[in-house]
Amino acid sequence: MASVKPPTPAELAAVGRQLGMTLSDDDIRFFLDAMAGTVGAYHALEGLADHLPPVKYPRTRGYRPEGEENRYNAWYYKSEVKGASSGKLAGKRVALKDNVCLAGVPMMNGASTLEGYVPDVDATIVTRILDAGGTIAGKVHCEYFCFSGGSHTSAHGPVQNPRKLGYSAGGSSSGSAAVVAAGEVPMAIGGDQGGSIRIPAAYCGIYGMKPTHGLVPYTGIMPIELTIDHTGPMTATVADNALLLEVLAGPDGLDPRQIDVRVDAYTKALTGNVAGMRIGVVTEGFGHPGSEEVVDRLVRRGADRFRELGATVQEVSIPMHRLGPAIWTPIAVEGATWQMMNGNGYGFNWKGLYVTSLIGAHASWRSRADELSDTLKATILFGQYALGKYRGHYYAKSQNLARRLRAAYDEALGRHDLLLMPTLPLRATRIPEPGAPRMESIQRAFEMLANTAPFDVTGHPAMTLPCGMSAGLPAGLMLIGKAFDESTIYRAAHAFEQSHDWMKITA
Repeated sequence: MASVKPPTPAELAAVGRQLGMTLSDDDIRFFLDAMAGTVGAYHALEGLADHLPPVKYPRTRGYRPEGEENRYNAWYYKSEVKGASSGKLAGKRVALKDNVCLAGVPMMNGASTLEGYVPDVDATIVTRILDAGGTIAGKVHCEYFCFSGGSHTSAHGPVQNPRKLGYSAGGSSSGSAAVVAAGEVPMAIGGDQGGSIRIPAAYCGIYGMKPTHGLVPYTGIMPIELTIDHTGPMTATVADNALLLEVLAGPDGLDPRQIDVRVDAYTKALTGNVAGMRIGVVTEGFGHPGSEEVVDRLVRRGADRFRELGATVQEVSIPMHRLGPAIWTPIAVEGATWQMMNGNGYGFNWKGLYVTSLIGAHASWRSRADELSDTLKATILFGQYALGKYRGHYYAKSQNLARRLRAAYDEALGRHDLLLMPTLPLRATRIPEPGAPRMESIQRAFEMLANTAPFDVTGHPAMTLPCGMSAGLPAGLMLIGKAFDESTIYRAAHAFEQSHDWMKITA
């Protein structure tokens, strides 16, 4: 980066106009003189090394797999990084969503505008996986800057659903779900701002946990919006999910969202016993305008199974749940426009680790904005409009209403150990064909968020479990728990998993 220079008189006049100021020539000379000390401080900062965590384990850049080695177009780069010689994850291979920094290995976060960037830091969760004896298998594709619940927007083409080729693997953690469902790795890391762990896990028939907001450090992962950013495990079994979360969870001293975090030995919750557990089946989670009746039916069968296993299962009404997507929308739309795009990913006004190399690489999107996916363009065009027209009013109002939404769920969770509803209203849809109407791409990206997005706003832990099949496509059942009570979710999920073969439940 070039050395910091003071603005020219013309540049300063232009900045003044941006700020609504009319600067005279005398004003410009005065403020240029007044800035001398500030410019000197910037010069001093240039001479200091950045303060980044050390990269502990050797690795190579890796390679782009092709052909049969990448049958579902799920992999971006394969680069085997071996961790410690022993630990909880010894013998386990883990794939990383390609918004997670892995030093020395290319990262593009699904976006052509970021391709060519190579991180210089490992995310906290990467170090934790490696310290626990795990092996990083490489980076898997995700959607264009993670703005799609479908698997069709990555700059390198759609990710296929291993359960049924030609169908969506879900998004935005599309590659993560696909490689686990295909049996290529037992574990993967996903990210979730509107459902992006749970959507692909449900579409592909695996287990996906969105932990409590702040439980797992987001340090070294490309942000979208600080208040809804989550990362967590996507796995082929409940036991592996609990094991991976056990390794990932806990404060790292760098993520300011980690306030009063409570961790647990999640694998100890896998008793196979739900006798006496109270589960509330949320009425408003069913029967959305876009719901498939077969999904609602399979999820209610799943609720019946919990009853057969000894849980008390009752219907519970949470009317505000239906307002959750509306509350989420300004936070995601305006918040992402402000932070991820205008703020070059990181924005300002929070303490933590800023990956300065990523900020610089991502900033180039402005010169290539025509390349952005339609899903992202639709989001930030309205986001920029709303920020200018309404000055952040609706973002702020949504954050205020988020407290009411959280309280509504907490009231129900005061009477139940868990809440239950369909993860998604529908099963995986067909991937749009090349040349399909542009509106189809938008529809396929956002049509499934009704039940997932509210819990990104409130921060409650939520996990999807496969609960049956119809026409070769899985349906997902979602369990929601109290803040930092992932253990209760795992207890129920494990009992459910062990009680039957979900793939034999058909409708």
